[in-house]
Amino acid sequence: MKRSITIGIIIVVCFLLQSTVFHFLELAGVVPNLLLIVTMSFGLMRGRREGLLVGFFSGLLIDIFFGSILGPYAFIYMTLGYGNGFFHRIYYVEDVLLPMTMITLNDLIYNVIVYIVFFLMRNRLDFPTYFMDVVLPEMIYTILITLFFYKILARINLRLKRVKEAEQL
Repeated sequence: MKRSITIGIIIVVCFLLQSTVFHFLELAGVVPNLLLIVTMSFGLMRGRREGLLVGFFSGLLIDIFFGSILGPYAFIYMTLGYGNGFFHRIYYVEDVLLPMTMITLNDLIYNVIVYIVFFLMRNRLDFPTYFMDVVLPEMIYTILITLFFYKILARINLRLKRVKEAEQL
């Protein structure tokens, strides 16, 4: 129960930071995707099920507050979180290369899917401009924030594991 509440608080805090505070810290007109970092992190640290659930609720928040229909962002984040869960077995807390590689791939996949669903379907075919103006700056900014933010999430995850082990004794 404590784990669910803690993860819920993390998702809400990251959503609030992403949608409010980081808009004052925009670089090249983009903000880092904190909810994608959270989804990736919990998928790697906890596995497919946890990644799927964190991704679903992260995407659902975006759908509720910024989407015109309910579901597309929830599905995208859910799928990415589930996919990250496959790498749970090769995940080590000390390893920084895997999370950095995964957030790069996740951000690229996320933005390509968003482009296909929200722009390509509306006959907006200028992908190179979208890539240079949105995808690349967001990817770089998200990677830089991941360097710091991931360590915080790893510590929280370690503490949650310790609490769970203490409860089992």
